[in-house]
Amino acid sequence: MNLRALMYFDELVRTRSMRAAADNLNVAPTAVSRQIDNLEEFFGAPLVERSSRGVTLTAAGELLAERAGKTLRELGNVQQLIDDLKGLERGRATIFANGAIVASLLAPVLAQFSATYPKLRFDVHITSARQAIDALVTAQADIAITLFAPETSEVKILAARDIGYDVILPADHALAGKSGITLAQLSQMPLAMPEKTFAARHAFDVLFEKAGIELDPVFTASSLDLLKELVLDRAAVTLLPELSVAREIRAGKMVAVPLVGTPGVHTTIELCVAPDRELSFAAATLSRFIETFMGNLPK
Repeated sequence: MNLRALMYFDELVRTRSMRAAADNLNVAPTAVSRQIDNLEEFFGAPLVERSSRGVTLTAAGELLAERAGKTLRELGNVQQLIDDLKGLERGRATIFANGAIVASLLAPVLAQFSATYPKLRFDVHITSARQAIDALVTAQADIAITLFAPETSEVKILAARDIGYDVILPADHALAGKSGITLAQLSQMPLAMPEKTFAARHAFDVLFEKAGIELDPVFTASSLDLLKELVLDRAAVTLLPELSVAREIRAGKMVAVPLVGTPGVHTTIELCVAPDRELSFAAATLSRFIETFMGNLPK
């Protein structure tokens, strides 16, 4: 079995079409078909079933597909490690982060890091915490940054930082200069909240329920950007970590006021890697940079 055959099979699995796989690989469809034949001969079992509707994997094909992608990604990581041995400060790091709040942390980190290491390239995926962890386990990701992540022994946590949620107000709001806002005061304001599929929203629901106060948001949204825009347009206030609106605060457009008289909502940002995989130069250097950045976040 050669590596090219495995690469062609992996592309066929992704596209489920001989022609589409061939187009992506810049080869003729017959070249893809020939490599699949080689794999079937090597394993002694049919891997795909061809029809006018495309390609369907057999049971053996499904088994190989589960492992082929991870094998190729691991080999790609080895290539980067070899480049590191040659002293080439180049490569690619793949980051999975969950939630737009984490993305607001990641953007300034990547901007500063890229200026220092201009030869490095980055692939960033915004997903759920569970998907970010799964991406580490399956070697799709080098680094994961999670928020409200489930407890797991599948990853190694390099750094963790507790963050709290504050009341986010337009800078000219009547309560913008206060040292704190109570839940009772907050409940009297028009609220913009994340939808119920978000872990943060569940935490807000529990907080209000324990206080015996009804949570009745005017706006419910799946977009952090929309929540921020509603605050900027003075249509509502919201609850977010201060770091997620740092740019707007610096610009004098928003303020973050702590919740008082309540435990509030807190979670942990975690920087994670796979425990059994050596990081490339790009990923290792970036992880150290993120770790330092997290350590400097406001408490």
